[in-house]
Amino acid sequence: MPAPVKALSIYLLLAVVLSATIGCDRVTKRIAVDTLAGGPDRSFLAGTVTVLYAENTGGFLSIGAGLSQRTRTAVFVVGTGLILVAVAAGLLRYQLDQWALVGATLFVAGGASNWIDRVTHGKVIDFLNVGIGPLRTGVFNVADIAILAGLLLLVASESRVIRKRDR
Repeated sequence: MPAPVKALSIYLLLAVVLSATIGCDRVTKRIAVDTLAGGPDRSFLAGTVTVLYAENTGGFLSIGAGLSQRTRTAVFVVGTGLILVAVAAGLLRYQLDQWALVGATLFVAGGASNWIDRVTHGKVIDFLNVGIGPLRTGVFNVADIAILAGLLLLVASESRVIRKRDR
């Protein structure tokens, strides 16, 4: 495949990943607001998956939720916005392999969708919790899954690059 066509197909894939991730997150959050807010938690697979409504004014696992509104805005809107711009710029600047590009795109898409919530509402809607018995995750959303999946893809891709280089 000629280089310009290959580059175009990669950028098209990244645009689809970005759009689909943000779109799925936005739709699932809207469904959570419409169907879960004010209602009971719902359990599936013998309690392994719980679907519930939660508003998170903090960051990961609600860290920083107790900070003042001004500090939360500085950290979670301004700081996160700058990090997302830096990662997006890195996508364009560095020669990453296809998996690293997909990982970085998932990271940016998930972060951008949560960032949109923080800018527009000052909070993020979370609605998923998984675990077995007392061993449970925090409450999260589709954007959080994309962020984690993106980081895992980036780490796996870079580990593979390092192993190849060291051979």
